[in-house]
Amino acid sequence: MFVISSPEPIAFTLFGFPIYWYGIIMAAAIFISALVGNFLFNKINPDLKKDIIISIAPVLIICGIIGARLYFCLLNGDYYFTHPLEIFDIREGGLSIHGALILGIFGLLVAAFKNKIPPLKILDSLACSVLLGQSVGRWGNYFNSEAFGLPVAGQNWGLFIPESLRPVNFSDFSLFHPTFLYESVLDLAGFFVLLFVIGKFGKKYTGLTFCLYLILYALIRLIVEQIRVDSAFNIGTIPIAQVISFVMLLGGIVGVLFIVKKASLR
Repeated sequence: MFVISSPEPIAFTLFGFPIYWYGIIMAAAIFISALVGNFLFNKINPDLKKDIIISIAPVLIICGIIGARLYFCLLNGDYYFTHPLEIFDIREGGLSIHGALILGIFGLLVAAFKNKIPPLKILDSLACSVLLGQSVGRWGNYFNSEAFGLPVAGQNWGLFIPESLRPVNFSDFSLFHPTFLYESVLDLAGFFVLLFVIGKFGKKYTGLTFCLYLILYALIRLIVEQIRVDSAFNIGTIPIAQVISFVMLLGGIVGVLFIVKKASLR
């Protein structure tokens, strides 16, 4: 019997203030994404301003966190509209990657325009490194006992979820699919795919890595969302995450076709 135990969400207490593993892991994921993205940008674009990603990282981080939190709170509006002060409390989780991408990309476009850097060149490098960061960040969900899937058949393996955190309709089950782990592994595999793409085609096909990121991450979420049980919001019976992922998938495919066709006409 292989069981992934339920962890303690608090890493330590500092001056009586609890420090959560979720926050530590998210900070590590952001740090890794910025460093790797900056390295890739410098390597792929030797003729452009060095360390641009490090210099604009504070703007991207702030936009990403605000976007991730607001998106999550809007999807859970019934609760946060009646508890508005809790919108500012992100220590225990409550961030959405789709919201981070939307506002983060907006911040990136503004920063790229200000620094006179082609935004797609920054997006290519960050698309690769962000997927690595997402792989790390998913472990924050593990420490919060969230982002898990359906109960596993047989109940002889899986992720243990405390009874207080189980969905009501699955309260009689204790072991669930560790979907956080599935996505973490898939994100890591996607990172290596994008690392190969940006290394081999990054200079010739600007924007290709970013568009492939949209495709890969959309596919990952479409797969994983099939068995997750904690969707924040549904459109009918379809989780909003699947709807957004489908839009990302279509956008990525159109982008790849446009970039390849444009390059062939040169």
